[in-house]
Amino acid sequence: MDLHSYALTPAMPSRWPGQLAAIDMGSNSFRLEIGQLIDGRYRRVDYQKETVRLGAGLDTNGLLSEEAAERGLACLARFAQRLKGFAPTQVRAVATQTLREARNRDEFLARAQAVMGFAIEVISGREEARLIYAGVARLQPSNVPRLVIDIGGRSTEMILGQGRKPVRAESFQVGSVSLSLKYFGEGRFTEEAFRQAQVAAGAELEEALEPFACAHWHEALGSSGTVGAVSQLLAASGVSDGRITPDGLRWLMEQCLRAGRVEKLALPGLKDERRAVIAGGLAILYTLAAHFDIAELLPARGALRQGVIFELDERRHATELRQDGHDIRDASVRELQRRFMVDTQQAARVSSVAERLYASVQPRAGAETRRELLWACALHEIGMMISHHDHHRHSAYVLAHADAAGFSQSQLRRVSELVLGQRGGLRKVEAGLTREDFAWQLLCLRLGAIKCHARGEIDADAMRLKRNGPVAELSFAAGWSEIHPRTRHLLDEEAAMWERGGPLRLEQQR
Repeated sequence: MDLHSYALTPAMPSRWPGQLAAIDMGSNSFRLEIGQLIDGRYRRVDYQKETVRLGAGLDTNGLLSEEAAERGLACLARFAQRLKGFAPTQVRAVATQTLREARNRDEFLARAQAVMGFAIEVISGREEARLIYAGVARLQPSNVPRLVIDIGGRSTEMILGQGRKPVRAESFQVGSVSLSLKYFGEGRFTEEAFRQAQVAAGAELEEALEPFACAHWHEALGSSGTVGAVSQLLAASGVSDGRITPDGLRWLMEQCLRAGRVEKLALPGLKDERRAVIAGGLAILYTLAAHFDIAELLPARGALRQGVIFELDERRHATELRQDGHDIRDASVRELQRRFMVDTQQAARVSSVAERLYASVQPRAGAETRRELLWACALHEIGMMISHHDHHRHSAYVLAHADAAGFSQSQLRRVSELVLGQRGGLRKVEAGLTREDFAWQLLCLRLGAIKCHARGEIDADAMRLKRNGPVAELSFAAGWSEIHPRTRHLLDEEAAMWERGGPLRLEQQR
């Protein structure tokens, strides 16, 4: 199964119009949330959660075990049953730290997408943090400067924000699963294990001490699994009303030490799914409380999955209204253009030509496919700031490794692959050329760059493209070819390039 095929599928009719679904493929649990926004108010329709422990299946070589993969696939198959009748534009599945790390993630994603029938996006740590804040800010609004913390299975996200705006968002590679496996893997609770786990957490979080210091926020909120579980334990035991305090965390660690072993820990409200990872979560929470002067951490409404739904709703509206400003990815593209001092007039010229050509050969392409082509046109020259020589390679590298709000790692890599192939031989993108959509996108980008190579005013309609099976038939307005001999020379070279190594053929009007 092609990793890109579902992402590029045009919209299909839905049995459930108005509903949106988010799948959060976390390191400890997979979650499915279905919701609906009515007049700006959020209503949950359904929620399912399964403890998958995907992160526990990652070995020392960074490979996801078959056993863990099978657990994940079985869960996704059940989610797929619930999502029958949903159109691709109504569903967004995101994967986090475990699949960011897994060296064999592409193999797992191919199998997972075959089971699901929907695209799965691997998102960066900062993007995960931004979406977590989006969920919290919408469901628990406040204008007070706040710190939001989310402790997952293999990562911890910290976000500073005010209102709906995240001011700073970071992700750190320490989580309840990874810490529990390393320091409490035999199921024993000891003072030394807690001490070592706290030192390890502190070392990972040390670089956050200044940017997330208590001087920058007035209240601290904790999102999602670990915080919710610890809050429930403290409330069920009568230690607090659900607020997490240093005293409450010390009390919980003392209960662990008295029990001595995981299987002997008996606390009201402790679910079996949390038992094996509770110690790692407590160690991280206590480290955060001590190092960042958190007197009390309040459980938050909202999490990653709701943030995904809110952003999916914004994307759908942006597509329906054809207003780019509603999609944060367009703002990210403009910011990248500004940061790398892109010639925006040239980018607009190339976009204008490529968009017209692509519409003529792929009139039924999905909205995301068209937008990825336009983002590639907008950013194809960002590498110029590094070096004019081989700028396409520099541009592709920057895009493949950038943190750009709204973009998943998967989507940035697709745009990066297009940018890499904008000029020169086709061998460097031969894997992508096996996908028909990519081949037509790339051809249109390359033709747009060729037509605009002189960096002056252009007639976007002077060059026309027609599709005849795998043949791209290129024609010109009367007289245009004769007065642009240099462009015609470059087009002859382009036709020869596709003749040597591409799945398409470029034939020109003579």
